[in-house]
Amino acid sequence: MINVVYMATPDIAVKSLEELYKNSEINLLAVVTQPDRPKGRGNKVTPPPVKVFAMENNIPCYQTEKISKDIELIEILKNLKPDFFVTFAFGQILSQEVLDIPKYSTINLHASLLPKYRGANPIQRCIYNGDKITGITTMLTVLELDAGDICETQEITITENMTDIELKEIICQKSPQLICSTLKGLYTGELIPQKQCSEGVTIAKKFNKQDGLIDWKKNAESIHNQVRSMVDFPCAYTMINNKVIKILETRLTNKKSNLYCGTITSVSKDGIEINTGEGCILITKVKPESKGIMNAFDFANGAKIKANMKVGE
Repeated sequence: MINVVYMATPDIAVKSLEELYKNSEINLLAVVTQPDRPKGRGNKVTPPPVKVFAMENNIPCYQTEKISKDIELIEILKNLKPDFFVTFAFGQILSQEVLDIPKYSTINLHASLLPKYRGANPIQRCIYNGDKITGITTMLTVLELDAGDICETQEITITENMTDIELKEIICQKSPQLICSTLKGLYTGELIPQKQCSEGVTIAKKFNKQDGLIDWKKNAESIHNQVRSMVDFPCAYTMINNKVIKILETRLTNKKSNLYCGTITSVSKDGIEINTGEGCILITKVKPESKGIMNAFDFANGAKIKANMKVGE
């Protein structure tokens, strides 16, 4: 049996926890996760999704604000005598003292094809940049950010209209198999990790709310990538009639217009078409200020949006 402690926090990591729990070759010793946090409009204190699964299945679960400083938890982990730590979107940096606890190593599942998109936001950044291919990587964890030796990788195709939420779900479904394969390969010695290439390193920084503001002088493809990379957070947005309108879905068209950037070229059942710095883009789904999600045509009718109106002002 391979003795494992799993360190993770959000919903994307639950499927992998479930696989580790059910796998007959793995002995899941414990789960480590972040503390409960306020969530939603009511700021109700809510446990991390990983904790919920652990509690439902009677898996020992430890929560810590900062594992590298948590002397009591570090001692507990040492006494568990794990073969491996597995981290996946844990949200904390491990100290060398913590990394030295497992008999073999600490394995991290990272949502990109390293060395591209090291850091906290690889899923959204690859879509934002218009990449056609991404993937997942298991690696040996070291102190330098996402710089450890590569264990295994799996490519994922990014389709033209794929959103960050859709890519996140694909990664959620594919990660369990790669984690288990890596653990077994390292345990038996059949898998030999390879050094990361020092060329092509990029860092995937988190988005902030200001990153969502659409610049209509950009070309249609760039704006489309911006919109679909931010559906989860922070949402791309523009101003229409002095109100913030979140843009949740767009489609590229083959149309061009001589109108000024940010001018509505047409309104139809298909949506609201706007001219950009290069080409037109069709808005199909929106969330107006203080309202729910709706299709763009219904919004246009209610807000009396018409052709030749300017947006972004």
